[in-house]
Amino acid sequence: MTEDLIKRRARGLDRAFDILDFLKEKARPMRPNEIASGIGSPKSTVYELVASLLERRILESVGKDGHVYLGRQLYFLGQAHLRHFDLTREAEACLGDIVSQTRETAQMCLLNGRKYTVALMKEGERHFRISSDIGENAPIPWTASGRLLLSHLTYQQIVDLIDPDDFILPGGERLPLETFLREIRTAGEEGFFSFDSVADTFTHCFAAPVKNEQGQCIATLCIVAPRADAKTHYNDYRRVLIDSANGLARRINE
Repeated sequence: MTEDLIKRRARGLDRAFDILDFLKEKARPMRPNEIASGIGSPKSTVYELVASLLERRILESVGKDGHVYLGRQLYFLGQAHLRHFDLTREAEACLGDIVSQTRETAQMCLLNGRKYTVALMKEGERHFRISSDIGENAPIPWTASGRLLLSHLTYQQIVDLIDPDDFILPGGERLPLETFLREIRTAGEEGFFSFDSVADTFTHCFAAPVKNEQGQCIATLCIVAPRADAKTHYNDYRRVLIDSANGLARRINE
């Protein structure tokens, strides 16, 4: 295999992943020409890749107008991954324990490239629903977990990682970089962070780090609660969350 062919195949693989990421982000079936415009690739290349992904069931046809979306083969690949991913398996039980002790919604959150995402969630035992869309990316500065997930990075690494526009909060105001960096350092030192959600006006977010053997935060466990209840039960929720995160870290590092 020539070097030129290797490079062409690598570029094709990159674009195939771009297609999958774009469909995940848009969360709806799309035509190949729409995908090509969205990811900035030639239409001919995208049509060729879509045909290959359809053949392998990585994508599936939707309707009769040429729309495609993420295929069921991705589900089976995901299940195979989960069977061998101790963190996810252990975290599911951990979230159930948090909900049983607090009645609040519990989540496990991760970094996904330059964004934050909710990887797992267990809804609380309340009459009204507090939840998030699993797998949906969000700006890191909008989240309590983000302060912990970045706590091992240097100042410059944090600046390089985050898109400057992600410091613009949902209300339109800009979070000062120095404030964000200070909160990251404090969160890392205390092994905990909480704040009133910037995405809504009625919830408070608690986050505690799950660390690997090197002491790096690789995930967070979170509680999302109504602000009034968070204030009333603050110390209990904090204790439950930290104990749960530390227990999860011990199990996956054994």
